[in-house]
Amino acid sequence: MCETAKMTLVLIAAALALVLYLGATGLLARQAAGGQRAGFGYAWLALLAIVLHAGYHVWRARHSGGYPDMHFFAALSLVGLCMAIYTAELGLRGRAIALGVVVYPLAALSLLGYLLYGHTPSEALDWRLQLHAWIALLAFATLSVAALLALMLWLQERALRQHQFRLWLRALPPLTELEGLMFRTIAAGFVLLTATLLTGVLFVHNLLTQHLAHKTVFSVLSWLAFGGLLLGRRLRGWRGRKAVRWTLTAMILLFLAFFGSQFVLELILHRSP
Repeated sequence: MCETAKMTLVLIAAALALVLYLGATGLLARQAAGGQRAGFGYAWLALLAIVLHAGYHVWRARHSGGYPDMHFFAALSLVGLCMAIYTAELGLRGRAIALGVVVYPLAALSLLGYLLYGHTPSEALDWRLQLHAWIALLAFATLSVAALLALMLWLQERALRQHQFRLWLRALPPLTELEGLMFRTIAAGFVLLTATLLTGVLFVHNLLTQHLAHKTVFSVLSWLAFGGLLLGRRLRGWRGRKAVRWTLTAMILLFLAFFGSQFVLELILHRSP
């Protein structure tokens, strides 16, 4: 098969992933709107979308010297993929299935951005830098899911406090279960973020140079915020709105560290990060 035909098939597969993500979202949204617990029919659509999404990245890496693309849109797409994988895993265990209503469209949007704008030649990365980059992406994806769980928790608490017993509330886990899941997700993301900082210190040269200093500072501030939240939960029993505020604040700092500077450097200044 000629290279043009292969590329056409790959693009069709990626476009199919977008359709499948949206199809899974539609099934989940319809069940949530009816106040029903979602069945697992959507899961086949989501899993196939994830496979096709991952396959597109593998294909791009193989045609770019064997190195994964870590530029802005590619990194966003990889984060969306990791979030979708984690969400699917939670869904298959029957936990926080409604999370897919938000995550799967985000995964589709991130893949669409990569398809349209993300074909930047990959840079050769030492295995240590690749390890650092992959851990960082996993940390960001995991803590992004935690932030979405925090928003769901806030909406659920607000609705219950105002005695607004909407049908969509029935699609969410009980309040205490949702809160527990959020903190377990934060704890997992915190471990990954700690590993990100450690591998950065060990493997990244000139960590405090001009184009990396802001990433380092915001990453450390986010790490302190997430760590403070987990410590406050353990020692003082923090929960509810306080936990939500800490989670979202820490996530904003992490976004500025991972993608804020990268957006400015690549899309505004047209410089390599």
